[in-house]
Amino acid sequence: MKNRKLIPVMLCFFAMGFVDLVGIASNYVKADLGLSDSMANLLPSLVFFWFLIFSIPTSLLMNRIGRKRTVLLSLVITVASMLIPIFAQQFWLLLIAFSLLGIGNALMQTSLNPLVDSVMTGGKLASTLTFGQFVKAIASFMAPLIAAWGAAGHIPAFGLGWRVLFPIYMTIGILATLLLYGTKIHEERPDASAPAASVGSQFAGALRLLGNPVVLLCFLAIVCHVGIDVGTNTTAPKVLIERLGWTLEQAGFATSLYFIFRTVGSLLGSFILARMKEWTFLLISVLLMVLSLLGLFVGHTQWMLYGAIALMGLGNSNPFSIIMARALRAVPGKENEASGLMIMGLFGGTLFPLLMGFASDSLGQAGAIAVMALGVLYLLTFWLTGRKPSTPTR
Repeated sequence: MKNRKLIPVMLCFFAMGFVDLVGIASNYVKADLGLSDSMANLLPSLVFFWFLIFSIPTSLLMNRIGRKRTVLLSLVITVASMLIPIFAQQFWLLLIAFSLLGIGNALMQTSLNPLVDSVMTGGKLASTLTFGQFVKAIASFMAPLIAAWGAAGHIPAFGLGWRVLFPIYMTIGILATLLLYGTKIHEERPDASAPAASVGSQFAGALRLLGNPVVLLCFLAIVCHVGIDVGTNTTAPKVLIERLGWTLEQAGFATSLYFIFRTVGSLLGSFILARMKEWTFLLISVLLMVLSLLGLFVGHTQWMLYGAIALMGLGNSNPFSIIMARALRAVPGKENEASGLMIMGLFGGTLFPLLMGFASDSLGQAGAIAVMALGVLYLLTFWLTGRKPSTPTR
């Protein structure tokens, strides 16, 4: 890697992927504490709730303290979130830990991409961000494997069992913090003469964009996309446990499988989108998710369920970038506000697991899958209503 500054930045992308451990962790916490699905799903719901609160204020914070310091703050909060579960198993303390994970990730998702812009030169920003997402995905699909190895005694767990995941990831988070702290990164200072915008005015400016029909449709599409993502992350192992009678250690690979195919889909998408119209590719992605849902509804064999989970990973890997691009093009000159609003849409990761938890308590995992189906149905409707190019508003 020619640009040495990218090493700590890529470690930060790995730390960004810590957020996806919440899916497998919620399954282990449910088993350890004997929780219902609705109670266990509070963990992923809490993580993504904080995107609703912190995405836009983080933009203001970056203007005041800079991008690097904002990322460092996010890393410190993330490391703290990894520390608590090592020593505590009480449910209320885990709620605090996963709240900190969500707050740290909300800060990191908002500030790390702009930091890459400060590091990169020579027009390689897009390719660097794509590689960063690949590194993030490594953390996502390794988490269930490490947890399962710890629970099964295949690696030294020091009595922690599946929770050995947390000290391992905490150590990587500390390393990322120290390396980034010691790396000099030049940032352009904001114009001191420009009037400072308050958090309230930024919120108001972003929320006003929901009056644009295209932006509103895109915001709801992001909510559904992220809800399906977190829902699959959380529910896939439960489906295998219910249908095949597997243990959690056996079923945990389902989460890794989803993230592996989501990673493959992202890499393929970067090439396909250069040659295919994005709206055609969105339809293909949604149809893959429809096939996945059919497999999850009727599948009762290992390979049918694995195939359905893999299809969901492929189908749900690229809609975010397509939806985000459509939203930004709809409001030229207000891209920052639109971007902040779309990041707020990650709140779907709170809404869907809650609804899926209540549905599965009543109807089994078919109820949870039905909730995801509503999200996929909206994405199909979004494709139908958005086929015609939007007229930009200023």
